[in-house]
Amino acid sequence: MVDIIRALGWTYVSTIASEGSYGEKGVEAFTQLSKEAGGICIAQSLKIPHNPKLEDYDKAIQQLLETQHSRAVVIFASEEDIRGVLNATKRANQVGHFLWIGSDSWGAKSSPIHQLEDVAVGAVTILPKRSSIQGFDEYFTALTLENNRRNVWFAEFWEENFDCRLLSSSKREDTSRKCTGQERIGIDSKYEQEGKVQFVIDAVYAMAHALHNMQRELCPDQSGICLEMEAADGKTLLKYIRNASFNGSADTSVMFNKNGDAPGRYDLFQFQMPTNSSTTEYKAVGQWVETLQLRLEELLWPDGEQKVPISVCSLPCKTGERKKRVKGMPCCWHCELCDGYQYQYDETTCRLCAYDMRPNGNRTACQPIPIVKLEWHSAWAVIPVFLAMLGIIATIFVMATFVRYNDTPIVRASGRELSYVLLTGIFLCYIITFLMIAKPDVGVCSFRRIFLGLGMCISYAALLTKTNRIYRIFEQGKQTVAAPRFISPTSQIAITSSLISVQLLGVLVWFAVDPPNTVVDYEEQKTVNPMLAHGVLKCDITDLQIICSLGYSILLMVTCTIYAIKTRDVPEDFNEAKPIGFTMYTTCIVWLAFIPIFFGTAQSAEKLYIQTTTLTISMNLSASVALGMLYMPKVYVILFHPELNVQKRKRSFKAVVTAATMSSRLSVKPSERPNGEAKTELCENPASDPMSQATKKTYVSYNNLRI
Repeated sequence: MVDIIRALGWTYVSTIASEGSYGEKGVEAFTQLSKEAGGICIAQSLKIPHNPKLEDYDKAIQQLLETQHSRAVVIFASEEDIRGVLNATKRANQVGHFLWIGSDSWGAKSSPIHQLEDVAVGAVTILPKRSSIQGFDEYFTALTLENNRRNVWFAEFWEENFDCRLLSSSKREDTSRKCTGQERIGIDSKYEQEGKVQFVIDAVYAMAHALHNMQRELCPDQSGICLEMEAADGKTLLKYIRNASFNGSADTSVMFNKNGDAPGRYDLFQFQMPTNSSTTEYKAVGQWVETLQLRLEELLWPDGEQKVPISVCSLPCKTGERKKRVKGMPCCWHCELCDGYQYQYDETTCRLCAYDMRPNGNRTACQPIPIVKLEWHSAWAVIPVFLAMLGIIATIFVMATFVRYNDTPIVRASGRELSYVLLTGIFLCYIITFLMIAKPDVGVCSFRRIFLGLGMCISYAALLTKTNRIYRIFEQGKQTVAAPRFISPTSQIAITSSLISVQLLGVLVWFAVDPPNTVVDYEEQKTVNPMLAHGVLKCDITDLQIICSLGYSILLMVTCTIYAIKTRDVPEDFNEAKPIGFTMYTTCIVWLAFIPIFFGTAQSAEKLYIQTTTLTISMNLSASVALGMLYMPKVYVILFHPELNVQKRKRSFKAVVTAATMSSRLSVKPSERPNGEAKTELCENPASDPMSQATKKTYVSYNNLRI
């Protein structure tokens, strides 16, 4: 029965036993064997008491329904109890719910299921293999009350078989018909050879063989029973019985195992109602002779289904789910999904994938997390690249214009050396966009470190040198007519180079301490849903290192802004202080907006894209502001108003200083001017120069400061 249940794939079954040796011992043996076999759990083990009432059967069915997943019911019971259970099932309207496994007391009998065929459909029963013993039918049907007086139970059998009463000491009270003694078995009653006749005969022969062997060993020189046999106890006799071996009445071998059991030989039946038929029958579906031979394809279940119904405590877990077993019930479990970055290691365990792995679609294994980088076609890259290309084109155009008109007054008055240095820095600010978006490798990462802060450093070093020069000229001019030191072009280049060398020195130290390398950051885009997780390929540069690399350039920018503020009152006819000031104010605003955006997105899944785009756009805007405010007006005059690109009369340093001093005085409010002094122009008289009005409105003259 255990083998049948395992073959059908049932793991959760209940048992019903009639109170008494047969039922209780049978269920006990079944329970023990199922534990030894493993994989079968007993949901409920019920017992039908002696002299049961209808309520007892109904109660048993209600208890079985408490574990609805346990549809299979193993039943070791008498015929009366089998009928009682089937009747209770019908009363509970559960026809077709239970899957019965009947012991040999059910076998292939029709009496337990008479008029309950619909409830019994699908029941699998067992019956010991039996053969009809030749000669027994003739012997048994010839027995009468006259020739079988030696059997004390034969009279009771006679009354039961012929439904009559014998006159002497009859115990039947449910019939008034009297037995005549002339009745014949098989003629006046139904007769079928009892299936256990073979085993009764073999049992008698087993005892005979045991006694024979015992006599031969204990009394070798005597016939009959000797003193040794008389002194033998039950254990000695049992030993001889278990060792007995002979050919049985059905021409089958009879022997016993170490437990005293004869080899099991069973025929397997299923009570079926064939499709499109109202008749029912027991159909042989297999046998058990030391091993199970069950023809599953011939089984037919309630409602005509051929698929084997399930009787399990818990359904199999889905792929990617682990079993969390119920304590004390190895066949019952709860299914728990391996969530997050876990995968199903075995049926009861989930394990975490490695840091660079994620579970596959069905969570049965781990797979590498895909690696991404900022792509050129991404919207995060298209905008910065577009701005950078426009800026590079504009920068090259301005540089080409300055080279073409290198000896014109405006270009010379702008300080050609520092102008070219500044344009170089602006060009590098645009170039860094392409390095920040390019696929990271050791070479790209090296260039990123070099040029990340170099472009800004060159730009602001040049601007700082310019504003510092203007500031020193006019500050010293208020005190003396002597020219300040280090204002020549060579000195300006030297000062700018020294400022730039600090940035380059810092980069060299960075290279020595932490050589450039690429890394894959799996934490940046490690989302809650592992299917959306990505590793980010990037240079081994932290946010702090980026800020440190830009920190020196920002320091130059702030210092330049301070000088621009200090020189804001110098007349624009003499210098570039005001355009530089506006450039620095705008640049400061751009970088003040950059810092919160850059660090505010540090925890975002789009960190790589947002920070790269923010950084490149900020650098593009800084370069564009400097290019637009400092160079575009000059290019406009050079190309579209060449008549204004002429040299005016030179002024001595003393005249420049005097003009600056007078301008400073005239900046005082009229009410505060001494002696009611009115505003006076320091430039040429407009009346004497017809072009002066246009000149004042169109451009700022820088050649006045040529010293």
